Amino acid sequence: MNFHNQNSITNGLWCLGTIDVRNPYALASAMQIVLSLRAKGIHQYFDKQNSMLFGKALIEHGIVELGTDETYSVGRKWRSALNKLGFLYPEIPLAAGVPQSEIGLIDMITPNGWRLIHADTVPAMQECFLRSLAAHYIPSALEQKYHFPVFSPLRHTLAIMLALETSTGQSRINFIEMALVVQLTNSDDTIDSIVTRVLALQERRMEATNKRQFDRQEREAAAELHNYKAPTFNDYADTNLRYLKATGLVQSKGRGVSLVQEKHVFIEALVRDRTIPDSGRSYFITLCKGATLPTDNQDSALIVLDDLLQQLKRRGIAFDTTGKPTTTPADIAIIRHQIESIIAKLNEEEYATRQALEWQEIALYMELLAMNRRGKKTLANGEEIEIPQSEAPAYFEWILWRAFLAINSLNNKPYDARRFNIDQDFLPVGTAPGNGPDLIFEFHDFIVVVEVTLTDNSRQEAAEGEPVRRHIAEIAMQSTKPVYGLFIANRIDSNTAETFRIGSWFTRTDDKMRLDIIPVTLLQFKSFFEALFKSGHIDVGLIRELLDLCGESRQQHEAPAWKCKIEETIAHKIAVLL
Repeated sequence: MNFHNQNSITNGLWCLGTIDVRNPYALASAMQIVLSLRAKGIHQYFDKQNSMLFGKALIEHGIVELGTDETYSVGRKWRSALNKLGFLYPEIPLAAGVPQSEIGLIDMITPNGWRLIHADTVPAMQECFLRSLAAHYIPSALEQKYHFPVFSPLRHTLAIMLALETSTGQSRINFIEMALVVQLTNSDDTIDSIVTRVLALQERRMEATNKRQFDRQEREAAAELHNYKAPTFNDYADTNLRYLKATGLVQSKGRGVSLVQEKHVFIEALVRDRTIPDSGRSYFITLCKGATLPTDNQDSALIVLDDLLQQLKRRGIAFDTTGKPTTTPADIAIIRHQIESIIAKLNEEEYATRQALEWQEIALYMELLAMNRRGKKTLANGEEIEIPQSEAPAYFEWILWRAFLAINSLNNKPYDARRFNIDQDFLPVGTAPGNGPDLIFEFHDFIVVVEVTLTDNSRQEAAEGEPVRRHIAEIAMQSTKPVYGLFIANRIDSNTAETFRIGSWFTRTDDKMRLDIIPVTLLQFKSFFEALFKSGHIDVGLIRELLDLCGESRQQHEAPAWKCKIEETIAHKIAVLL
């Protein structure tokens, strides 16, 4: 079975990011930890004590799911990732022949690191990752184990996708193609020969009657050929696809990725840039500053801007650039970001309208969350879905957002209904920030404020009781419409239910407010949500009716009995619907 040429075999796998940190966006949170430790006088993490402090802070802030870190491996791994990606100044190997003083003090924050710290939107974070990965070349003074001419893995992969698009009309690279072909190629391979191998793998897989068995056999054959363990191919492919998506240039396509069409002109310009670092010194400086992008050049920036204006025009949106300066790349970037924001909102509105057709997928995600986020579910089209363990809180908010989008009766826009960020795949990037509710759904004659938590023990009331009531009270004070609170968890602690049953809040002027907050389990909500679609009665008024019925019994029962009454009420409404 001919996977790769001998050069690829001897030189092995490469990775865009670092295999130890799978979630690129978590690195942005890690940089905030670095900033907080910096304020305490901790600047470097290569010794055991500071590395342990760094790891402990990552665990305490929920960035890493780990009880303890006796070996201080967490701090070391995350420090290594931030060094390799140029967000912290790396330790310069002696063999590089570059004095550390010419680059920067080890572990101090780099210019691109500061850019990531100050990034307050997903596109801003993606630009940081793009600048980092566009500056990443192998072999380099940091990664010398490879034995082929220097090349950029990012540009290399994008060039393959462009060539696939030219050849087939689609730029898509599937997971198995990344795992067994793309990430084993390098500058010794021509793009045409790589495309040929990708298409050959596609054809063999298409002919296979059992796709899972085919993938397993191909991985096992590759493992024997390349002397790797079979799971290694998947580990590297998963990381490579995640970091590719973190640049904002590619998006999910089934179990793979394709180019973001809105960025096509930019991608072509980036791939045309074949400049490689002329020395170890220039490599480290560029890595820490972040690579220069096509839009940093005025001529290229104007070409990209014109393409974006044409995209808006094709969608029937007028954008007037009269009076907007375009004399510098920074001027052009302001206009470009405005247009990209408009396009992103249009795409999100189209995504929202599709959710009613995807209600079964939404229900399966709820089931995964209710199963403690373990395992996978298979959709009707054969695609598998799963929830990354560390991202479960974000997915909880995201799937409730999708559920209410599917009901398709919102008065507010989909991007105003959520407080968490999403990427170009409409997937969550972190949870909603504090000092506000998770989700706000405004309908014609009422508002539902949704709060979710994965906490299901006695700490639930302490963590959620006050913030949930405060958030709902603040919305109620601002609104002329009735406001309902919907609290959803896998298990409702009776102390939490009692707090919401009493449902009172005092304003700063000691005015007492009565709050309507209904606690339900995720499985209860899932059952009701499914019943709406199975019955064909997808009416948001039924949600308000359910909330009113659950609220009516609050005065007659204490928390344990009220929870039972809520369960009975939901079961009865489902029975009536079906």
